[in-house]
Amino acid sequence: MSRQIRDVMSPGTAAVEPMTTVARAARLMSEQDIGDVLVAYDCDLFGVLTDRDIAVRVVAEGRDPQATTVGSVCTRPPVVTLSPEDSTDRAAELMRLHSVRRLPVVEHGGCPVGMVTLGDLAAADDPHSALADISRAVPNH
Repeated sequence: MSRQIRDVMSPGTAAVEPMTTVARAARLMSEQDIGDVLVAYDCDLFGVLTDRDIAVRVVAEGRDPQATTVGSVCTRPPVVTLSPEDSTDRAAELMRLHSVRRLPVVEHGGCPVGMVTLGDLAAADDPHSALADISRAVPNH
């Protein structure tokens, strides 16, 4: 059964500006126990930086996380987004189409208000699924 994104998303977002260092963004991700941060100027979404971006585009390439900016390694526009009124079916369709596991949720005008992940969709669809259980698990710092 399809639901609205507002009912399943993680509200609030962590965001950094494009000139923020990757090291600072990684610390923020660790502190907030999240796998991504939005790269934005206020309501202007510039990109999304994921833990995979850091691993593949910074660490694997031997770049210095203290000197590398998030704007130079984040996933850049067009960033696929959802509105809080979109359906979970639409989210799943976009994730499948663009091969992504998370999508920013933005209100009219582009202001980020949350994030929806594959785990959020799994928990909404079947709260007893393995993916839902994994998504709810306490992090293993």
